[in-house]
Amino acid sequence: MSKQLLLLAAILSLATLGVSVKAQTKQNITPKFISSEQARQLRFNSSGKPYIPPTLGTSVKPDEGTRGIPTGVDNRIPMTSRKYPWSAIGRVQGTTSDEQGYYCTGTLIAENIVLTNAHCVIDPETGEFSKKIEFLPNTIDGKYEDAAEVEEVIYGTNFKQEKGIPSRDWAVIKINQPLGRKYGYLGWKYIPTPTLIKNKKALFFVGYSSDFPTQKYQRYFGAGKGLTASYESGCSIVDEQQGLLLHDCATAAGSSGGPIIAAIGGQPYIVALNNAEAKNLLISCPVAYP
Repeated sequence: MSKQLLLLAAILSLATLGVSVKAQTKQNITPKFISSEQARQLRFNSSGKPYIPPTLGTSVKPDEGTRGIPTGVDNRIPMTSRKYPWSAIGRVQGTTSDEQGYYCTGTLIAENIVLTNAHCVIDPETGEFSKKIEFLPNTIDGKYEDAAEVEEVIYGTNFKQEKGIPSRDWAVIKINQPLGRKYGYLGWKYIPTPTLIKNKKALFFVGYSSDFPTQKYQRYFGAGKGLTASYESGCSIVDEQQGLLLHDCATAAGSSGGPIIAAIGGQPYIVALNNAEAKNLLISCPVAYP
């Protein structure tokens, strides 16, 4: 199990993207990229509060379903529920400028706005923007009902000026369909680091990790690894160093951009994002504020 670096959701105070009101057919969209500095004059059309569609049920159980998966010692379990809030979390799939495919995790935070990492839309080695990006909400065993294309991206860093693990590795992306109306969207809040660290085992994490489903669950899923999200409860923020936070949930490549979630007033709020891995650490690692 590895320790993970994450980024606070306070980034959203900078963000801005309008909500489209008309669902669109699938196109071949090249996203427009906007830096956070350029976006400061724009309005971010989100209250930061969660939304549950009236026709969509809710469930506190991420593994709700009929697959007959046993419980056990493994802390991570498959996210198989089609209900809220699990419905709002999905795969961010991209194509790089040299036609290579990749995926990350993203979460709806408004009708057509998804929160993820900057390195899920920009190549951190070259600073080149992705050629195409899609969002597939509530993907389970490779199956999903909707796929939206990304029209615009607001990013916190292009990685050119920041060395190591950047503290502004975040992006909010505008999709071409208001899928939040169907799948709902999570709220987001800034929580001070001392408060996060003080409340041990109070958080949970969801991400499309490339090492999941693990061997224990593989016979229940035919699509392969990284095509069903894992859920882990009882996560903690364990330290802060050099502006970066550290959490203790198990993840792998593909879970970048996955939400660190707290239940506040009985509703799910994103308080941070999974950003990078620091493997085999016995103590906590750095964390940074944007």
